[in-house]
Amino acid sequence: MADKLNSMRLLDRHRIPYSVHEYDPAAPDAVAVAAAIGVPAEQVFKTLVAGGAGLRPVLAMVPANSQLDLKRLAALAGVKRLDMVPRAEAERLTGLRVGGIGALALVAKRWNSYLDETALVHPVIYVNAGQRGVMLGLAPTDLARALGSTIGAIAAQR
Repeated sequence: MADKLNSMRLLDRHRIPYSVHEYDPAAPDAVAVAAAIGVPAEQVFKTLVAGGAGLRPVLAMVPANSQLDLKRLAALAGVKRLDMVPRAEAERLTGLRVGGIGALALVAKRWNSYLDETALVHPVIYVNAGQRGVMLGLAPTDLARALGSTIGAIAAQR
């Protein structure tokens, strides 16, 4: 990869250490990405876009081997209900392709972000850099600080 992505520039500005992990962008899901970069699926956090009528979208980061619990996310966000944003709408709203959506690349949108609390049991987690084929490894506390994320129980096991 020749150029730094905006997510990397953000981490550099905050003086947050990170590692870059490239993989085949054709990987079908976050579990396959974990296998491709050689880490357990519970350390790879996928970024999902949720929203609701009259609400700004929110970003939810949960482990690759889990699902987002929309009721828990809504409660943490202080709203009555949230739904997953359909794929095409998520791509339109973020300007990123599904599989390449990363909260660090969307800081300028100032959307609220939520990180599942299981991230804190790992010294390093891996999140998308904002481009399919590129993951960033960093401490979960550094990620939450850079994003201003709220941490809570938002994942449900598959």
